[in-house]
Amino acid sequence: MFAIIIRILFVLFCIVIGLYFSAGFSSLLAPNILGGFWGLAWATAILLLEWGLKKTPPKGLIAGSVGMLIGLILANLITSMLLSFPFTPYISLILKVGIALAMGYLGMMVAWTKREEFRIFLPQLTSSTEKKWKILDTSVIIDGRIADIAETGFLEGVIVLPKFILDELHKIADSTIPLRRRRGRRGLDILNRMQKSGSLEVVVEEKDFPETREVDSKLVQLAKSLDGIIVTNDYNLNKIAKLQGVEVLNINELANSLKPVILPSEELQVRVVKEGKEPNQGIAYLDDGTMVVVENARGLIGEDLTVEVTSILQTSAGRMIFGQQKGGKTRSSKTS
Repeated sequence: MFAIIIRILFVLFCIVIGLYFSAGFSSLLAPNILGGFWGLAWATAILLLEWGLKKTPPKGLIAGSVGMLIGLILANLITSMLLSFPFTPYISLILKVGIALAMGYLGMMVAWTKREEFRIFLPQLTSSTEKKWKILDTSVIIDGRIADIAETGFLEGVIVLPKFILDELHKIADSTIPLRRRRGRRGLDILNRMQKSGSLEVVVEEKDFPETREVDSKLVQLAKSLDGIIVTNDYNLNKIAKLQGVEVLNINELANSLKPVILPSEELQVRVVKEGKEPNQGIAYLDDGTMVVVENARGLIGEDLTVEVTSILQTSAGRMIFGQQKGGKTRSSKTS
């Protein structure tokens, strides 16, 4: 609330200053109003700059500041040479301002685009947090669980969204296939939610690898260049990245590790929802999606049962629990 009050006072101050200076040129009302608009425009520009800087990673801020400083120094040297010629005061002022703006802008933008190379000159910019940049894959964005994990604070560091991944999401969202289009739009909604979250720092990385066509290969190359970690739930990408020495966070592996430990002889309360592949088997699911195969429950679809666990099968796709009915039905969802 305090920050909002300060911003409002700043805008009012800029408007008043604009009105004050415009009154010095003319006593008419119109120039005063025009000066107020100029003050409002200046305040808006400053507030937009503040908003942009808050979303900029520290390394980018340092690189941009250093680049702008170098540009301004070069601009001062250039104008000192040019002003040795007999220009009029008006032309001299234009040259000073124009060259300073141009060189400051060029220095800042060049340093920003080359910010990764600043680690060579300023090793202290490479902090342990930046080494843990999380690079998002298309599959994990569409999945949606990444937003919940990041907002809880378990996913620390800067979250990097590659530009080529964003382009791929746009193509999926514009697909003529309804299911594919819905998946793409869901991914864009997840990204919008993550960017609006005040607890997350989401950075769009412009770096691309035009010589590489496959998106998975681009992700691996980007992770190597940024010394980052790929976040995915794609089994194949997981294997490819690890073979090339790139660290991977697999959301499916995280979900499996968070499932409660269930041991043989434990009892579960489940509802049979469909028939199993084998004769007399019924299929149920736990709240976390784990499949429970119940023996001799084929004719009990829709019934709530107490099941005793007989064995557990852990696969790369997840966990399967096998059990048998114990003590009959606990509650029936059918009405007679």
